[in-house]
Amino acid sequence: MIDKTTDQSQAVKFLVIAASFVVIVAGMKAAESIIVPFLLALFIAIIASPPYFWLQEKGIPKALSMLIVIFAFLFVISIIGLLIGTSINDFTSKLPLYETKLRSQMQGVIAWLTEAGILEKQINLNEMFNPSSVFKIVANTLNEVSGLFANGFLILLMIIFMLLEVSSLPLKLKKMFVDPETSIKRVNSISENINKYIAIKTAISIGTGLLVTIFLIIVGVDYPVLWGVLAFALNFIPTIGSIISLIPPLLLTIVQLGFGDAIIVLIGYLIINTIMGNILEPRLMGKGLGLSTLVVFISLIFWGWVLGPIGMLLSVPLTITIKIILDSSEETRWFAILLGPEKTE
Repeated sequence: MIDKTTDQSQAVKFLVIAASFVVIVAGMKAAESIIVPFLLALFIAIIASPPYFWLQEKGIPKALSMLIVIFAFLFVISIIGLLIGTSINDFTSKLPLYETKLRSQMQGVIAWLTEAGILEKQINLNEMFNPSSVFKIVANTLNEVSGLFANGFLILLMIIFMLLEVSSLPLKLKKMFVDPETSIKRVNSISENINKYIAIKTAISIGTGLLVTIFLIIVGVDYPVLWGVLAFALNFIPTIGSIISLIPPLLLTIVQLGFGDAIIVLIGYLIINTIMGNILEPRLMGKGLGLSTLVVFISLIFWGWVLGPIGMLLSVPLTITIKIILDSSEETRWFAILLGPEKTE
């Protein structure tokens, strides 16, 4: 009788958790226009908090430290916005021309393969691959991301208030919990791991974006800054992101410079991502801050469905944050292990 009651309570508990999850996800999807700017502001605030506190440690007043950090952020965003805005408009206007050239070149390759006997019959290019869809997806995504910064003032205000609130958080935690010391240690451990992940990932992504930009300038591919920013943004999505960021510049290289240079671009991307993502990043990141490839793919689909393109870019940081929180408790650590990479010790 007791076992039956226990089983029923466990089943009820599971149903309550499942129902709560569905309600939360539905609420997030409905409130996408509010949640996306908030998450973006939170992400930027986490990146901005180390220099903000470093300036205060050097004796600079809090208000002046805030102004320096905010003006630095606005300067960087303005420069990137000017460069990217021009590139996006020019790239979008030339999409029909690129599509026509790519189709012509691909049809030429298919005809050559057919004549050589490698293919038995001519292939309809639209059935195999639609090149225009790739370019259009990239253009629409970049336009949507750049359109998000129309809410720039709101995001900026949220960043300022978040940075101001961080310093008072320990005092609030002491008043919130019965055992404040243990709770503060746990919160500090979670925040340190989140800060560590975002700081290292951001640094690696900036390095990847810069290397891609310089490399494409040397090769002579159009819009190198645009593809560098794309490589920076998508580098937050392990493995899958680097593949996605390669496709548009690779297709553009085929159209602009030919297949020989496209192979050079492919090799260059492989070298850059291998050094930055497979050698440097694991050494800096350490153990415990990774995700399995399957979880990365599922999180990309899930957060993209819930929050749109920005959700896709923030999918891995959001999932890593959940994993770190789960890993901080003995009761939920088993789930954090399931989310982790394939190789565990």
